[in-house]
Amino acid sequence: MRSFLFVPGSKPERFAKALAAGADAVIVDLEDAVADADKASARAHVADAARTFVAAPVRVLLRINGAGTQWFEDDLSLAALDGIDGIVLPKAENSAALSAVATATQKPIWPIIESAEGVWNALEVARMPGVERLIFGSVDFELDLDCDGSWDALLHARSRIVLASRVAGIQSPVDGVTVAINDEQQLAEDSSKARSLGFGGKLCIHPRQVEAVNAAFSPSADEIAKARRIVEAYERAEGGAVSMDGRMVDLPVLLKARRIVGLSEKTESVRGSAEA
Repeated sequence: MRSFLFVPGSKPERFAKALAAGADAVIVDLEDAVADADKASARAHVADAARTFVAAPVRVLLRINGAGTQWFEDDLSLAALDGIDGIVLPKAENSAALSAVATATQKPIWPIIESAEGVWNALEVARMPGVERLIFGSVDFELDLDCDGSWDALLHARSRIVLASRVAGIQSPVDGVTVAINDEQQLAEDSSKARSLGFGGKLCIHPRQVEAVNAAFSPSADEIAKARRIVEAYERAEGGAVSMDGRMVDLPVLLKARRIVGLSEKTESVRGSAEA
């Protein structure tokens, strides 16, 4: 899962479009995208639409309001609905809120790390039962630290989240949004840098961002071709030492090549199923 497209819970007329946008997952948002006065009606819209989510071609996640807010308990009650495949928990900073979510639902939890405390406790959060992947809430983190939000300013936080995910043995994390909706170059650069650090996907705030994010977090044709050459060369050598393009191919290089080949085959299989 590479691309995660937000859709406001208060805009049910956009649900079908979001589900058909090509994202690997859709996050129905009850938090930042919904005004306080519209929280209750947004929950009602989600409850009404949940039966249609069951047949959706992608996973549907629900971003609830954070623990400690007046909407938390009511939002959490929607977790049991068929069609909701996981809960996105904002302001994840420690085990307390995650325990409440895990107790209320058996569905996967996707904590958003978006504060200094959250980044500091990222490993604790990642190790909590039920946590599937961490998400970096870069915009709120920038606000919390009162930093400029540049790549360098957020590099340590991103690296810490990637490391925590790996140490905890969960899937690679999801990077935050690119707020410049119409800046394709910025989106491509942000996605490429995030992938280079070890992120496995990215949040999207507009359908037009989905295709670029999917491409950025998928092996390129050149990467796939090179990986296949490495695997084939190693197999021909029957485990012996292999040199290719002036580089020694040792076991870590081989394993990474096999991972790329496997990912490309899985992506093609998913694409074929969707087209069928």
